[in-house]
Order: sequence, then C-alpha cells, then structure tokens
Amino acid sequence: MTERAAADRHQPVLRDRVVDLLAPALQQPGAVYVDATLGMGGHTEAILRACPGARAVGIDRDTEALALAGERLAGFGERFVPVHAVYDEIPAALAELSISRADAILYDLGVSSLQLDEEERGFAYRMDAPLDMRMDQSRGMTAADVLNGYSEAELTRILKDYGEERFARKIARALVRRREQEPFTTSGPLVQLLHEVVPAASQRSGGHPAKRTFQALRIEVNAELSTWRAALPAGLDLLPVGGRVLVLAYHSLEDRIAKQLLGAGATSSAPPGMPVELPEQRPWLRLLTRGAEQADDQEIAANPRAASVRLRAAERIRETAPADLHAPADHKENRR
Repeated sequence: MTERAAADRHQPVLRDRVVDLLAPALQQPGAVYVDATLGMGGHTEAILRACPGARAVGIDRDTEALALAGERLAGFGERFVPVHAVYDEIPAALAELSISRADAILYDLGVSSLQLDEEERGFAYRMDAPLDMRMDQSRGMTAADVLNGYSEAELTRILKDYGEERFARKIARALVRRREQEPFTTSGPLVQLLHEVVPAASQRSGGHPAKRTFQALRIEVNAELSTWRAALPAGLDLLPVGGRVLVLAYHSLEDRIAKQLLGAGATSSAPPGMPVELPEQRPWLRLLTRGAEQADDQEIAANPRAASVRLRAAERIRETAPADLHAPADHKENRR
C-alpha cells in the first residue's frame, strides 16, 4: 500500500450531489449516516462537514480502505466509526453498535480508486500483477481460481452476463486451452490472450479488450450482484420515515436492481382497476431523482471514473414496506 493520504488519492464521485440529497435526512443531532461502501472516505468526510450533528458508520470489506479512511476521518473523533463488513451485513453491524436505524445510507458500488491503483490487487489490466481481485483479501477465491477452475460453460456465462462481452464463448474456449499449458497466475498473460482473441475491429471501436473480462471476473470473485440484491432491501428496512437512500451504480446490472427495487417501493401495490387504494398498498418510497442521474462533462473531465455512474435516490414516506420486497435474481452467481 502506498503512503499517500486518502484525500490525495481519491475524488469522490458526484460528492456535492450526494450531500445535497442526503443532508436533509441528517439535520437532527445524533442522526446516523451509513456509508455502506466506505472506500477512502471522501463522501463520508463531506457528509460529516455538512451535517455537524450527524455521526457516521463506515462499512467496507477492504481492510486497506478502512485504514486509509480511518486516517482521513480521524479528526471527527467519535462521530465516525469504521466497521469491517460487507454491505449486506449492515443490520448486524449496526446492531453491534446498538444502533437500530439509519437516517441516510449511501451505496457507492463497484471497484474503488484504492483497488484500481494498488498494483498488487490485480484489478487493473494495464499492469502485470497477481490475479487476485478480492475486495476482502482475507477470504474467498481469487480471479486466478476462477480462471483455472471454472468450466468453459461457466466462464462463458460470467463473461457474457457480468462483462456483457460479445466474444464470451470464444474467450472462454481460449482460456481453457491456455490454462492446459500453464495456469493463470498474473494478469499479463491474460491480457495478452485477450489482445489475441478479441477481433482487432472490436478493439478499435470498443476500447481495451480486457475491460469487460476484468469486470466480469471482479463481479464473480466478490459475488457483487448477489450481495447487492440482499444489501439494498436490508438497508431500506433500517430507514425511518424521512430517511433517505442513495445509490451510485457503474454497471447496468447493478443499476437495474436499484431501479426495480426503488421503483417498486414508489409504486402502489393496489391491483389495477381497484376503486380504493388501501393504506398498506400505498407507495412507501418517494423517488428523489427523475430516472438515473449522470455526471456532467465537467465532473467527468475532473474525475474520469464518473463517466459511467448512474445515481438514484429515494426517501421513505411510510413505516411499513411490503413483506415480499426483494430484487429479481436474473443471474446465477458464485455465493461463498
């Protein structure tokens, strides 16, 4: 891990918009803000400065991120508490702190600046590094385990579903042939194979040939979609009336889950044609954005990692959520 401070290494995506949308729920003394994907703490720092009566719980599965964010936020004293956990474990994490509600929750999904910048983590395809890609390096399978252990059909599935890779079958077949000669251990040989397999015309028009494969491997290694399907309902259950949730998604599958869950909560459950809407059928969420908001050109120029972001936010407007609220399970995924 490099010695640069977190504030020097990380520019939080849509920071000001995040503060604008979440701050109204954090005005009461003792209000609880949960950063479910703390990273290097940029959003949390902005929230704590804008909401002086609030306290923050920062959750992350990455111990390096927790250490860096802890240094960055040390000046806030007891107003900030770091927690090593995955974001679908928010209820248990808060219960251990004797906290029963979250007035505002932020989910900033995907890979963090820290993980991309640290060569030894294996997230970036522009350098030869061990094929790890675990957000929590203390447990779970690595990208090398996936590449060397999954069948051709399984590799095709994750490349197609999670990487939206047009040449998924062709790449999977080449991966299996190459690993029979020598197992994959670092990213260099994988990137070389992808340069060879992905047609040159696609490389010219579609960007780096490794981009989609690396995304698919990262999502599979960290069970990101199954975790996200569980995490958002768990967080919504913790919101009081007036509480707010905000999602920053960088992948269409992540954004689809957020869109469907928040949209369902903001829609009446009364059957079509019913003359009267019962109280329990009324929407229990109010959408705070019109569709998904994107970063403008100025933000993208200053922070290129904002180019693919989709922001959605909602406020809880009544106490009882539908008991059967869940995200659709569109895809199978590795669960550990």
